[in-house]
Amino acid sequence: MVTSSQTVQLYDRIRSAILDLDLAPGESITERGLEALFHASRTPVRAALMSLQSDGLVQRAGRGWIVAPIDLAEIRALAEWRESVETAAVRLAVLRASDASLNDLAANLNAARPTGDAEHGVQAGVQAGSDFHVELARLSHNQFMAHAIADAMTRLSRTRWLEVRTAEARERAWQEHCDVVDAVRARDADAAVRLVTEHIRGTNERLLEFLTAERRRLRGRGLSIVSGEVD
Repeated sequence: MVTSSQTVQLYDRIRSAILDLDLAPGESITERGLEALFHASRTPVRAALMSLQSDGLVQRAGRGWIVAPIDLAEIRALAEWRESVETAAVRLAVLRASDASLNDLAANLNAARPTGDAEHGVQAGVQAGSDFHVELARLSHNQFMAHAIADAMTRLSRTRWLEVRTAEARERAWQEHCDVVDAVRARDADAAVRLVTEHIRGTNERLLEFLTAERRRLRGRGLSIVSGEVD
């Protein structure tokens, strides 16, 4: 696979367009179309698409490509995956994280407390939530767990804005994160695991309920939502 700076820059730009929903789930894309849109040549476009396919953000569709639809089965599977990895990571964080690192995590969390700004609040809420879960996993000092959580949060990023679309939801997510940090700082592994489990299950259930209930309306906005089984 090509790893030139042009390919990396192109990958970042296409990835951002997908995660920001500028390229909608289910939308057809072509190599020639991306060449024209991003003023790039064929080789880096193809290399970037291959990397995005590994990320689960694009799929082959015959001879072309589509932006990966939002898959309800994948969301369920990712929640199960996150629960298994994050609970293991938080147990290690209780044992391995320094007091200074935990104090930094708590300070960052306090700085990211939700505000009343609706549009900025949603964007900030999504980013702060993703950052929190990745940083917490990094405190396990296990790079594979941290990478796994970062990958899962990337795959979920196109729908996570739905979790924090209201001020109440943003405040609830922030408080649940604070409770997890308090348990880790207290070196209470069982409490930290219970809180992480409840948080993941609760946010996943609310997300799936919303997507199922609003599926038709979201499709009308151009978001392709499927309920296929994950192999």
